[in-house]
Amino acid sequence: MPNPAVTLRIKRFRQRFGIAAPRVSVRTHFAWYWYVLGAVILVLMVLLGAWWLAQRDEVVQMKGALARLQQSLGEAEAELSQLRALAGTEQSALRMERSTQQQLAARLKAMEEENAALREDVALFEKLVPATSAESALRIERLNVVSEAQPGHFRYRLLLAFQPSKQEREFRGRLQLTVTAQQAGKDISLHLPSAKDAAADFLVEARHFLRKEGRIVLPAGAKIKSIEAQVLQGGTVKAKQRVDY
Repeated sequence: MPNPAVTLRIKRFRQRFGIAAPRVSVRTHFAWYWYVLGAVILVLMVLLGAWWLAQRDEVVQMKGALARLQQSLGEAEAELSQLRALAGTEQSALRMERSTQQQLAARLKAMEEENAALREDVALFEKLVPATSAESALRIERLNVVSEAQPGHFRYRLLLAFQPSKQEREFRGRLQLTVTAQQAGKDISLHLPSAKDAAADFLVEARHFLRKEGRIVLPAGAKIKSIEAQVLQGGTVKAKQRVDY
């Protein structure tokens, strides 16, 4: 016959460890600082997400502002290009206007000089009236020398006035020039026409008055001191004039 005490122990054992025993859950135990660390990480992630969203909004705003600035810059550059083109056109027009004014001024000056020369020619021609006299006369009215752009090159000009007579209606002769210059402190002389010059360029044929001009070439650095022009007929000097500088 079973022992009642043993039977009671078996029954209690079955109730605790058998099928009818209460369920037991096994949980891992974590220390408290791990929970604190997790909370800190979670807070940091939330803050990082908020910062990223804020930065994203700021980047979007900056991109919008940059786009507006680029558009404004493009408009400003286009306007500047138009202003430069307009300024270039105005400057070109101004330069053309200045060039035209300079040309007109030069033309006016040349016309004034030509007009003055014509007045002198008219005055000279009036001296020749009456057209005939007992004896013919030849005069050198104007003689001058001007320098050219090339060093040592000069141009001479002179005006011959002839008053005919009944016996001599036209003058025929030749022109001779003597140029005195100074080079390196020494005087040098040049006689024209030289062997290189064409004799026909120095022939003189005048009925009333005649302009003659030609070129004088001197060594570089030479300065003209004087020039003397003589008009000869045969071996006789009919007129001469000297100009000192």
